[in-house]
Amino acid sequence: MSHLSYEDQKKLVFRGLMILGIITLVEVFIALLAKGHISHSIHFKEGFGHYLYMLLMIGFSLYKAYFIIFYFMHMAYEVRGLVLSVLLPTSLLVWAIIAFFQEGSSWGARRELIKEKDEESVRPAPAGQPQGYYIIPGTNGRNNG
Repeated sequence: MSHLSYEDQKKLVFRGLMILGIITLVEVFIALLAKGHISHSIHFKEGFGHYLYMLLMIGFSLYKAYFIIFYFMHMAYEVRGLVLSVLLPTSLLVWAIIAFFQEGSSWGARRELIKEKDEESVRPAPAGQPQGYYIIPGTNGRNNG
């Protein structure tokens, strides 16, 4: 970027800020629309609309991250090896965060299951009484005495 004049650099920065601002405003509008704040008859809580909403939000966020990294952090003007040495660990970090959220969600579900089992009350059967019966294969559940 050193070959550009100060005025050209300033124009580039303001153009980038305008692009990021417009994308952010579109994201906010889509989020308000999807949550039913703009039109109460529209809610994207499940189904295709929800997945489209989530895909759009992720796509816009990834584009903004790409734009900031490549133009404001000047990665677009670096050699390919340096760019890859920065982006590969970043992508692994994103993968790790997704994996940790998935693992935490699984742990949370198990914790709730354990809490529900701990709160169950079980009445013991009176002494000497059978606590159930087993169906012996081949008897069709009949008591053969």
